[in-house]
Formats: sequence, structure tokens, C-alpha cells
Amino acid sequence: MRVFLTFLFLSLTLSAQESEPKILKALPLEAEAVEPELTPIPKPIVVEPPAAPEKLKETPPKEKPPKEIPLPKPTEPSPIDQKPTGDDATRLQIFLDQTNFGPGVIDGKIGLFSQLAVKAWNEVNGHPLDDWKAVNTIAREQITNPYAVALVPEIVTEWVNDKLSTKRSEQAKTKRMAYRSIAEFMSERYHTDIPTLIALNPEIKIYNLAPKDSLNVPNVTPFLVEDLTDRAWKELEDLSERYVVVDTKINQVRIFAAAPRPAIITDPEAPAAPVANSALLASFPITPGKPQFIQFGSWKLHNMVALPWWRYDQQLLDTGKRSENALMIPPGPNSPVGIIWCGTTRAGIGMHGTSDPETIGRSRSAGCIRLCNWDAIRLPTLIRPGATVEIR
Repeated sequence: MRVFLTFLFLSLTLSAQESEPKILKALPLEAEAVEPELTPIPKPIVVEPPAAPEKLKETPPKEKPPKEIPLPKPTEPSPIDQKPTGDDATRLQIFLDQTNFGPGVIDGKIGLFSQLAVKAWNEVNGHPLDDWKAVNTIAREQITNPYAVALVPEIVTEWVNDKLSTKRSEQAKTKRMAYRSIAEFMSERYHTDIPTLIALNPEIKIYNLAPKDSLNVPNVTPFLVEDLTDRAWKELEDLSERYVVVDTKINQVRIFAAAPRPAIITDPEAPAAPVANSALLASFPITPGKPQFIQFGSWKLHNMVALPWWRYDQQLLDTGKRSENALMIPPGPNSPVGIIWCGTTRAGIGMHGTSDPETIGRSRSAGCIRLCNWDAIRLPTLIRPGATVEIR
């Protein structure tokens, strides 16, 4: 029967190709002749456990924007022809600092060092030494904003060690003579002291500062301790011919251009400077050595080294004579010689930085000439080995 149906279907197909197309109708098949279709056994359905969701990448928390710090409220202007106070005093100190006539710590108080800096600036510009009008005028023109908001840099973590020992034997084991607090780091960075930072930021706990915190500071070019490297400076024709006078009576170092000695050494206590002394290039406050150790005379600048190691010899400090029992103290801003050493041809005598800028002019060193670190680091831009250093 199946064969007959297949033959019939093929015959009809061939006939359709030879003649007019015909409509074919499906012929009904007898029920009993149809073989039942076999229903295949379905494969078992395996239910897979849901795949673990892909781990989402952790989104770092959004950094909090720095807290807005209001700048100090402006103070009343002080008379232009008098010793300034308030904001005008800070403006004047910043101006003097930025022109290499260092006033010492920028604290808004015109003390002895600020007055000496004014005299030096007046001397260079041909004004009477005690004149205030000229220097106040230019300071207020150039320093319109005496304060700025600064962020504590993240690099501070590498330069602060709140566990730094005060014992020399322990310091000799450390990697670096770092700052003891972020407050100390930030005060030296902006040429000031911690009490001034506290006064400028009454709503901030200065001793609890952390990286990325904001605070008010004097608007001065910062001292970037992280940019220092352990390097030495060599002679440089122009700078090696300059003349340095360390005046231990008024605690000031004065740097002059190369010129005949009588023409460049002037008396800063003179009542007036009728002629501009353009040979005077810079002046900075200092602390000289103890009277018994001061060596008066003239020598040559022998070397200049950044981040020096310090040989701690108690016998040398007490008597001026070296011993064999010495410790090597590592470099850093809290080293007793600060962040730079400028040695003279007189053994053991030189100019250097300090660990305590607020004590400049108020305490004696063992025998050398101390400057604030932010002033001392400028010396290589003003003098080089070969320059004459006179201590008087």
C-alpha cells in the first residue's frame, strides 16, 4: 500500500510537469494503515544552578572636597608712614621675605629682624634707613592678599615622625631627622610658626592636621622640603666672587656683589642712606656662635651641601676640640644643622639651617652661623664656593 501511494505521487508530479498544472488534493489514509509515531523519550532536564553574579568592581568612595576655610577678617589699615600692624605688617614681612631681605618668622609683628630688613631694603633703594612710607607703599601694592588657603600635601607622611627621639643616640639610628608634627611641617613650609597658624585658624585643631586638610597660611612662596636632594654646589663665576658679612652684633648676614671692600660694607645703624647701595643683594637674620667659639676674620666659602649628615661630638660642643666619641646624625629639617651646610676654609665654621627657626637671634649656637631653613636654602642662588665670608 505504501509503495502504491509513493508511485502514484511521483506519477502525478511528472504529469504536472508535462501538462497544465492541476490542483492536487491530499488523499485520506485509512487510520489502521498509519503507523503510530514513536514519541522520543525526552532527555532529562537538568536544572543548572544560577551562575554566580559577576563581582561588581568596588567604586572608590568619593573624596570629600576640602573644607572651605574662611580667610581671616581684614584688619584696619595702618598709617602708611609708620611701622605697620595687623594685615599690613604681614604684607610687609611677606614682601621683604620675597625680595631676599628676610624678616625672620612671618607672624604679623614688626620686631627687630623686620626693622633690620626694612633698613636693608631702604639702603638698596636710596631711602632714609628709618623710612616706612616707601616700603609700606610697595608692599601694599604687590601683596594684595596677605593670607591664602593651603592644603596639607600627602607627601607630609614621608616627612613627619611624631616618634622622633630627642636623644642623640636614638636619632643616630633613624633614617631622617623629620618634622615631629604636621603643624611643624606646615609652619616651616610657609615661613611662620605654630602660634601664628593657631591665630590664623581659630576653628582648626592645628595639632590634629591630616593630609588634604585646609588651613590659612601667610601668602608666601612655600619652602618645599620634598624637593631637596643630597647634592653639592660648585663654584660659579659671578656668585663665587661675592662678599658675605656676618654681623654678630646685630645678628644679620648681608650679601654683597663683588666690589672693592670699602664701597660695599656700610653701617646699617647709620641714620640715612643718601645714595642707593646697589651692591647689597640680600640680608637674613642669624644666630651666631657662642662668644667663646666665635672666630672673627675672613675666609673663603669652601663647600655647600644639601641634606648634610651631622657629626655629633659633645666634647667639641663643650670645648671646641674634637673627640673620637662622635655620632652621625642623619639629615633632615630637624637636624641641628638644618637642611644645608655652607662650610668655610676655617675648619668647623660655616653657615647652615636650623631645627628651630623661632629661636633665630634669641639663642646661641655652638660656633656656626644659623639661619632659618627657608632662608638658608636660598644661599646657593646668591653665593657659591669661593665667595669671601667675613665674620665680625
